[in-house]
Amino acid sequence: MPEDFSFDIVSKVDMQEVVNAINQADKEIIGRYDFKDTNTTIEFNKEERTITVKSIDDYKVRTALDVMMNKMAKRGVPLKALKADEPVESGIKSFFIKVTIQEGIPQEKAKDIVKFIKDTKLKVQPSIQKDVIRVSGRKKDDLQDVIAALKQKDFGIDTQFTNYR
Repeated sequence: MPEDFSFDIVSKVDMQEVVNAINQADKEIIGRYDFKDTNTTIEFNKEERTITVKSIDDYKVRTALDVMMNKMAKRGVPLKALKADEPVESGIKSFFIKVTIQEGIPQEKAKDIVKFIKDTKLKVQPSIQKDVIRVSGRKKDDLQDVIAALKQKDFGIDTQFTNYR
């Protein structure tokens, strides 16, 4: 039997589900009458992990973003991982919104999570490893209590618990 048990706190997004949601949103936008002749597009850049929604005016670009977000939610993509900027005018009758997909736990959020775990006074040891936080302890019950406490608190990012040992 191992002496220490552990789990990892991660923030991951299934990119295939993102692509599927974008394709579904594109199909809906093409079929909707209110988007007829608006040249509304949704483009996904895999390398930069960004989505660009383009349309002819502020209202249409926001509506297309809403359609895409609804498709993302239905496909199980965590909306906390999507950070949308404000609409930007990029010429005559051309607006776009850039959405950034955030994967991994940023350093400042990781520090907040570690501080929160230490404030619980449970006998566990959190450690930051790049964009993952590993929590280890002698008792599985303590680890389960940490998971329950983390689920109650909102850190502004989507978190999953993996790699139970």
